[in-house]
Amino acid sequence: MLPSDSVETKTSWVVASVALAVLGMAFGAAWITAVALKDIASEVGGLRSVPALAGALAWLGSGIGGILMSRIAERVGTRSTVIFSSLMIGLGLSISTFGPPWPLWIGHGLFIGLIGLGGINAPLYIYVSRWFDRRRGSALALISSGTYIAGAFWPPIFEQVIANYGWRQAMLWYALAEIIVVVPLAAIYFRAAPEVILPAAVSGAGPGKARVLGWPPNAVFALMCGAGVLCCIPMAMPQGHLVAFCSDLGISRSMGALMLSMLLGTAFLSRQIWGVISDRIGGLATILIGSTWQAASMTAFLLTQNEVGLFMVAAAFGLGFSGIIPAYVLAVRDLFPASEASWRIPTLLLFSGSGMAAGSWLAGLLYDHLGYYAPAFAVGIGANLLNVLIITVLVGRKRHRTLAHSPAL
Repeated sequence: MLPSDSVETKTSWVVASVALAVLGMAFGAAWITAVALKDIASEVGGLRSVPALAGALAWLGSGIGGILMSRIAERVGTRSTVIFSSLMIGLGLSISTFGPPWPLWIGHGLFIGLIGLGGINAPLYIYVSRWFDRRRGSALALISSGTYIAGAFWPPIFEQVIANYGWRQAMLWYALAEIIVVVPLAAIYFRAAPEVILPAAVSGAGPGKARVLGWPPNAVFALMCGAGVLCCIPMAMPQGHLVAFCSDLGISRSMGALMLSMLLGTAFLSRQIWGVISDRIGGLATILIGSTWQAASMTAFLLTQNEVGLFMVAAAFGLGFSGIIPAYVLAVRDLFPASEASWRIPTLLLFSGSGMAAGSWLAGLLYDHLGYYAPAFAVGIGANLLNVLIITVLVGRKRHRTLAHSPAL
């Protein structure tokens, strides 16, 4: 495609920016439970696995719902789907205030996750990717930062509201704010995207198109999905348990919330850099670098116990893991036909969301049984190393295929 034929315009970046704001509000709903983890656990005998499971169900529901809601968005439009899902997030927060365990689990898993975030996250990845063809990696990095804007901005505010008014009031007020912001933005800006999907006859033409990296396409995709689970298990642990982890070390909850805010704020800022890098080196190579960095940062959490050191480790963790998820989406768009994006992207996000859910819940479960977080972090590091192994195989395979098909000098 010639530059003059590009679908990218100033409107493309306006749409991406609005999508970022919408995701920043939508994902804020899930951070209340992370900040109030010990408060909620105190109502169920101190079991941290109960509120941790609520956060896990929100992630898992988001992944499962993304497949269903993306198909609905293809039929009725992204605008209508996002508006409906924003209302469901508000309803889920309201239901969650009825208390742990079941109202909390149902509110987070079904309403906030399945039909809430599921109807916003994956559909917006697909929608925004269709506004770009030259700087798609940068655009995906931008919108995927919504969860980190939410995590950077909201936890200190939630901490103050929870301390003064309780976690239930924090959920109710945020439910109202989320609806007031998201519904008008979606109604005004999310019109039909430019058509960039190649006709099926073109995208699938020729016997050579039936293989990816020289292997069956679904085999490569299965490896990517497995890798997505493994990298997101450790990714979720500090995000969901950092405030409680700090409290166990004698660090105040306000400092823990600030540390979480800094971790996610650093992730947001560095994610834009990762987007530029992924446009240059590709999605798979970006995943490999980010995953290796994440493993090193997780190891540092095991070795650090003081406040200053933890602030530094949290910043390093945010810098490392932030480019991984959009790089997966970019890799899917690079390796597979555009006509398959509507099911491959949400399926991949389902597996990554399952990893986030497993990591958050597993950390809480292991803490309940063992009384400290080191075993959970060690399990996370092990999963991370398996992820690095899988991605190394895929990167090596891609380089081998590139060299094999390069003309001899």
